[in-house]
Formats: sequence, C-alpha cells, structure tokens
Amino acid sequence: MQPPRKFNPHPFAYHQELDVRIESLTNEGAGVARVDGWVVFVPFTLVGELVKCRVFRNHKNYSEADFVSVIEPSPQRVAPQCALFGQCGGCQYQHLSYEEQLLSKQRQVADLLRHMAKIEHPVCPVIPSPVQYGYRSKITPHFHRPKEGGIGAIGFLRARTRNAMVDVEHCPIAMPQLNDQLAAVRARARANSAEFKNGATLLMRAASNGVLTRPDEIAVEDVDGVRFEFQAGDFFQNNPFILPKFVRHAIDEAKATGAKHLVDAYCGSGLFAISAARDFEQVIGVEISETAVKKAAHNAEINGLTNCRFMAADAQHVFKDVPHAGADTVVIIDPPRAGSSPEFLQQLFAFGPKGVVYISCNPATQMRDLVLFTEAGFKLGTVQPFDLFPQTKHLECVMTLSR
Repeated sequence: MQPPRKFNPHPFAYHQELDVRIESLTNEGAGVARVDGWVVFVPFTLVGELVKCRVFRNHKNYSEADFVSVIEPSPQRVAPQCALFGQCGGCQYQHLSYEEQLLSKQRQVADLLRHMAKIEHPVCPVIPSPVQYGYRSKITPHFHRPKEGGIGAIGFLRARTRNAMVDVEHCPIAMPQLNDQLAAVRARARANSAEFKNGATLLMRAASNGVLTRPDEIAVEDVDGVRFEFQAGDFFQNNPFILPKFVRHAIDEAKATGAKHLVDAYCGSGLFAISAARDFEQVIGVEISETAVKKAAHNAEINGLTNCRFMAADAQHVFKDVPHAGADTVVIIDPPRAGSSPEFLQQLFAFGPKGVVYISCNPATQMRDLVLFTEAGFKLGTVQPFDLFPQTKHLECVMTLSR
C-alpha cells in the first residue's frame, strides 16, 4: 500500500509491523510501548500484553500504530460486548475488565494531579456505575451528506479518524429502549433523505416519559425524588443509574463546609441547585443562558421550593447580584469540558466563598484550574472520581476545595 503523501518514514516504514510489549495506558485509553526507547501508541491493548501492531504515522518523537492482534493477552482482557468495538470511536475499554477500568481511571486522576497540578494527593477509589452496559439515556447517531443513492452509514465516528462514520444498528452502552427504536429512527431518516442537504445528527433520549427524538420535546427525569423537566436536546447527565449518588456526594461535600448558602454557578436546568435546596437556607443558581434560567426556575416551582432563585448573569459579573457574603457561602461549579475561564475564576476568588465543590467531565482542565485555586489560597480536600461512562475513557471527578 502506498504511504500517504505527507508520511514521515522515520523511524518506521508505512504499515511496518512490530511486536511490542505494552507498558502503560494513556488517558485516552491507548497502550504505550517502546521500541529501542522510541514510544509507540497502540489502541485497544492492555498493560503487560505482547501485541502485533502496524505503524501508520511517525511524529517528531513518537509513532502511532493500529492494533493487529494479541500475542500474549493480559489476564484482565475480556471479550467486548460490541461487534464494532475497535472500529467505532465511542468506546475505548470494552476489552478491559470493569474492576480494572475503575483502577485505571483512579490512576489517571492521580497522574494528572501529580503532573499537571504538581500535587501528591490521595484519590478516592472510583465510584462504579451500578449498570455497566445499557446505561446511556441519550445517543446522537449522525450521518454525512446524502449521495445520489441516499444516506450511507448512520452511527458514530470511526476510531482514529476525523470524519469517517461507522454504521451502528445497535449500541450496547445505550439503554435498551433506545436500541428498541434505533432501527425505526434510522429507517425514517433514510426514507426522508431528501430533507438532509448536509447530513444530520439524530437525537434519541430515554426519559421517564418515553423515548424522545425531537430536541424541543420536554423530557421528564426523577433524580432521588426530585422532578426535572428540560428540553430533550439540552444537556442533562445521561447515566441515570449513578446520578443520585453523584449528586448526593456533591451536596454532602458542600454541606460539610458548614456554609448556610449555596451558589450553583453553572446551574443549567438546576440539577445541583434544586437537589441541594433542602440542605441550605438559600440556594442561588447562576447561568449565562436566560432560557436555562427559566427552566431551572420552573423546576424549582414544580418541586414546591421557595428557597431557590435563579439569575441570568453576564459572564463578566457572575457574583455581582449574589446577596450573601462569600464567608457564608459554598459554590458548586460544573463547567463545560474546556474548564473555567481565568476571568470566571478571578471573580470566584474575589467573592471569597467558604468552599468550592468543583465537578468536571475533563480532569485535565480541572487540574489546570486547580493550580489557580492553590495560588489563591484554597486547600484541596476530597478527590472523588465517578464512573458515569463505563467502557469509555471518560469520567467525572468531584474535588472539594476550602479556604
């Protein structure tokens, strides 16, 4: 096979096969091997395994290879439940026993603390998901621009590619009710291919009021006896099985600071703020999105809560209208994957809360922000990862910080 035009032929030829021993796993779930000191990354492999791999790219100081076969398997290797595992980019860990997935994620957080935040600090064992397959309540299959013959693959991105698709007829990590309707949703898209000029993303959300496929439909979810209503296309945590324990931990950590008031600074539709209302004198949810604020206020109302208020705040003045002193207040933050902006953090530090519970779906940006918290005089307490996404490289991490 001809190498790609820009292929760098050093130190390995294009598609050269190597037998390598895997030494460790990266945060992305790929195996790390060394050939005469040169690092080679091989996905879908496990620590200790001897594997055959095929080089497809040489960088300045490492190479990437495709996994070909296992020569000596790890005792932790298990049979993946999905026939597309290794092709579909959605899962990275189906070949790894669940106990080992949890240990790997705990090590990942400890390594990030050590290397990014320069802190040696205990990391609690990862709280497991009670359900390891069939847990996702929302999936978004997509497809490219239809050709003359209609729509091609409908599914998810192919592993290690930027836009190639894998056709997915059944997803083992999606809830059974989503899989029950996936064939019909795919068939409906194909029957109406003329409507999609540039391809599309399909929505499927399992809520307590059924499977919803339109972004503007109202989803209803119960989290530990609290009712939430939100648009099906909006962000809402999509592992309902672990959600009560996850939310409860964040609230318990906030409560343990002894603060009387709580501010939820990225409140969305009010998940943490509303769940915490019975534990604080007053709770304030702050959001940049006005529509999210309206939904959060609606959710407080349907739960009969009178000590919650929600404010749409300009990103430059998040804490300006918070009436409580920082010394009496604990703040929960759950920013997007990119983490918190330095501007937001400076406002938070100026507000001077008694404590902060920092929830993150991307521990790398969380550790980057932790450096600023430490410089601002905060002390790191509990570091508790949660496995909201079994079989994948993703995790949620809850850090508690105090003055």
